[in-house]
Amino acid sequence: MAVARDKRAPMVRRTPLREGLVDIDGARIAEATEQLRHRGRATLHDRLHRVRMAGGLAVQAGLAAGLAYLISHKVLGNPQPVFAPISAVGTLAASVGQRFRRTIELIVGVGVGVAVGDLLIYLLGTGAWQLGLVVTVAILLTIFAGASVAIVIQAAATAVLIVTLSPSTQNLEIPRFVDAFLGGGIALLVTAVLLPLNPLRVINRAARPALDLLAAQLDATADGLRNRDRAAIQSALEKLRNNKEELATLGEAIEGAKETATLSPARWHRRDELTHYAEAADPIDRAMRNSGTLIRRSVTLVEDEEPVPDPMPDAVGHLAESVRLLKHEFAAGEEPEKARERSLRAVSEAGRAYGAGVGFSGSVVIAQIRTTASDLLVASGIEQEEANRWIRTAFGEQERPVGEPAEPGETPKPPTAPPVG
Repeated sequence: MAVARDKRAPMVRRTPLREGLVDIDGARIAEATEQLRHRGRATLHDRLHRVRMAGGLAVQAGLAAGLAYLISHKVLGNPQPVFAPISAVGTLAASVGQRFRRTIELIVGVGVGVAVGDLLIYLLGTGAWQLGLVVTVAILLTIFAGASVAIVIQAAATAVLIVTLSPSTQNLEIPRFVDAFLGGGIALLVTAVLLPLNPLRVINRAARPALDLLAAQLDATADGLRNRDRAAIQSALEKLRNNKEELATLGEAIEGAKETATLSPARWHRRDELTHYAEAADPIDRAMRNSGTLIRRSVTLVEDEEPVPDPMPDAVGHLAESVRLLKHEFAAGEEPEKARERSLRAVSEAGRAYGAGVGFSGSVVIAQIRTTASDLLVASGIEQEEANRWIRTAFGEQERPVGEPAEPGETPKPPTAPPVG
C-alpha cells in the first residue's frame, strides 16, 4: 500500500500545474471562439447588407423577365421566347447607371452578330470550324469599329446562336432583333416607370459602409494615439486600405441614382437632393486617402516616440464624429451643419496640439487633420476656397515649423503652414 501511495503522490503534486495549463488553454480557446463568433456575426451582417442592396435589383429583374416573356409569347406569338427575358435581365445586370447605354449596345451587338452569322452561313455553311470562324470575325469586326466590350460580347454570342440554331430554326434573325429590342425596352420601362427605386435610399445604403469604415478607423487611430498603441493604429491603416470595394459601390450607386432620377418621372423631384451626393463622392474619396496618410504617419509618430499632445487624438476623434454626422445628415436630407461644426472643432484641437509642440511626423498628422477636415467640408457642400478659409480661421495663429518633404501619395507641406485642401 505504501508503494501505491508513493506512486500516487507525484500525480497529486502535478495537479495544480495541470489545472493551470488547462485554465490557460481554456482562456485561449474562449478568446478564439469569441473572435470566430464576432467574425461570423460581421460576415452575416455584410451578407444581409449585400442582400438589401441587391433586393431592389432582383425584384426589378424578375418583373422585367416575366413581362418580356409574356409580351413576346402572348402578344408577338413567339413560341419559344428565350431571348427577350435574357435581354431584359442582361440590361438590368449591366453596370448601374449605364442601362440605357446597355440597351443600345445590346441591339447593336445583336445586329452585328446576325449580319456576320448570316453572311458566313450563306457562304460557308454550318459546322464546327464555321462556328469558330464566325465568332472570330464578329469579335474582330466589332473591335475594329471601336465598339465597347458589351457590343463585342453580344455580337459573338448572337453569331453563335445564329450558326448553331439556324439549321433547326428557320427565320431566327428577325425574332432575335425583336427580342433584343423588347427585352431592353422592358428593362428600361421597369426601371423608370413600373418599379423605380428610391435613389436616395440606394445611395444611403451604399454610402454607409464607406463612411462607417472611415469613422471607425479614425476612432481606432485616436485611441491608439492616446495609448501609444502602434499595433492598433497599424490595424486601422490596413483596414482602411481595403476600402476599394466600398468606394466602388458608392460610385456605382450615385451613377445609378442619377440615371433613375433622369429616366423616371416619379423621381424627378429628387434631382436636387442627389446633387449633394454626386458632388460629395470625390471629396469623400480624398478624405479616405488623406486619412490613410494621417494614420500611416501616426504609426511612425508612435514608433519614433514623438510627443502626442492631448488635443491631437481628440482632433482625430472629432474627424471620426464629423464623418458619422455627415452620413446621418445626408441620410435625413438635412443641411450638414453639425458635421461642419465638428470638422472645424477637429481643426481647432489640431491647432492647440500644434502650439503645444509636435515632432517631425506629428506635424504631418496635424497637416492631414486640416486637409481631411477640408475634404469633409467640401463634401458637405462648401466651396473649396471657402472651406480653406474656415480651416485657417479654426486653426488659429500658431508657431509653424518647417514641414518635411512629402512621401509618395502624401499632400506636400509648404514651409509656412500645414496644407489645407
